[in-house]
Amino acid sequence: MRVITFRILIPESGSWMIKRELLVSGKSIPWWEFEEGDSGFRFDIRYSRTDNFSGVKVYPSPSFFLVEGAALDLIGAAKSLHGDGFGLLLFDGYRPWSVSKFFWDRASHHDRQFLADPASGSSHNRASAVDLSLFHLDSGAPVEMPSDFDEMNEKSASNYSGGSDVSRFHRDLLRRVMEAHRFTGISNEWWHFNHQDRHQWPVMNVSFEELRLAPRTRLPLPES
Repeated sequence: MRVITFRILIPESGSWMIKRELLVSGKSIPWWEFEEGDSGFRFDIRYSRTDNFSGVKVYPSPSFFLVEGAALDLIGAAKSLHGDGFGLLLFDGYRPWSVSKFFWDRASHHDRQFLADPASGSSHNRASAVDLSLFHLDSGAPVEMPSDFDEMNEKSASNYSGGSDVSRFHRDLLRRVMEAHRFTGISNEWWHFNHQDRHQWPVMNVSFEELRLAPRTRLPLPES
């Protein structure tokens, strides 16, 4: 039986965080939840809508959770981009295992090369992976990239040589910044990055609704 208890902390307005601590099967999991506008973040959580590759709304709300280490490093990455006029556009963070299983069961043989096999779980299920892009801080508009998010073809590769010079510049900038903050990219999806500490955490199937059962405690946002 899964036992869950909660404390909390997250980015609220500018300089405050709310953190959620879950006891899952005897292991304490420190979660951070992001809110749009916090520290240079915007949301495009397509899995909370139907305009995603599955065509099905699989999240009840546009939510973004990570475990603590990954969250802090992502905040550091966002802050390092501010001087260049960019913020981070968030597509997905923690993904319950049941959602990964749903995607896998519906996917074609071709699309499965872009998905994690639920038999072993994914870094998303460990709340230690992010799917993201860049946006312009001055306008809020997404930057040009060589492909769209979840465009499952050769344009999604991290070394794709096509597209415009500007799109490849943005893709490569994102990769450099994320790698400088303890994330590692993968070869076939420019938008996906795994946090280096991901194997510390179990594959989890905690729903967003369960995560939101916790009371909130506001604490100062840590300095970068």
